[in-house]
Amino acid sequence: MVLYLGIDGGGTGCRAAIADEAGRVLGQGEGGPANINSDPAGAEVSIMNAATSAMRQAGAQPADLVAVLGLAGGGMAAGAAALQARLPFARSRVVNDAVTAARGALGPGDGILAAMGTGSVLAVQRDGVLRQYGGRGFLMGDEGSGAVLGRSLLALAMRAGDGFAPDSPLLAQIRDEFGGFEGIIAFGTRASPAQFAALAPRLVQSADPAAASILNAAVGQISEAIAVLQAGQRLPVVCLGGLGPFYADRLARDWPIQAAQGSAVDGALALAREWAAQ
Repeated sequence: MVLYLGIDGGGTGCRAAIADEAGRVLGQGEGGPANINSDPAGAEVSIMNAATSAMRQAGAQPADLVAVLGLAGGGMAAGAAALQARLPFARSRVVNDAVTAARGALGPGDGILAAMGTGSVLAVQRDGVLRQYGGRGFLMGDEGSGAVLGRSLLALAMRAGDGFAPDSPLLAQIRDEFGGFEGIIAFGTRASPAQFAALAPRLVQSADPAAASILNAAVGQISEAIAVLQAGQRLPVVCLGGLGPFYADRLARDWPIQAAQGSAVDGALALAREWAAQ
């Protein structure tokens, strides 16, 4: 009996589900961060932990499974191919997590996805064709993401400490908590994107003027990107991820926001069934 494995993996965690042909979920599992670009070895461990938990619940073996994995960093062809070659499943396909998230959120319809978590990625779907934008990682992109927001907070705290930007209670508190400039720099040299992203709630929950400045800039950047993807239309926008509710609230001033039809794992399962039928 052929079963379908869908996996959604990002910078914060990994989720897996196994379903039958009718779409009935038979098993689920979770694992740690799964970014195959920044930490391919750790991502593989997280993926297999989540998949193994799901297989135990479903009573399934790797040879039973047609798998689609939507992973942070999955758009990098070399890394995706290397992981696919090591996976034990009957058939495996690795794609970027935006692909599975968009398929789950939008179904087969037209729309725009803004996936805003530890990292960020945008996607637009028109006439069944999906194109991904951004999602190029913490160092080169991921605008508006939790990791970039956290990095921006630390950078602004140091600029304000130097007198190059207005200081604020939040920025002063950050400098104190990290032990001044040296502590912030030491953190920055060793911290993972998820550790930077852990600072993002401090911004979202704060009325501090520095927080407002960072968040307003991020929202403006994402809204401008959505305007480009709209190409003069008014496609519905779905915001996902840990920061999804925040961006949905703020972007509703500019764009039609709608709730997701399903999760990224749902999207991975749907793509696995469609791929197996080809």
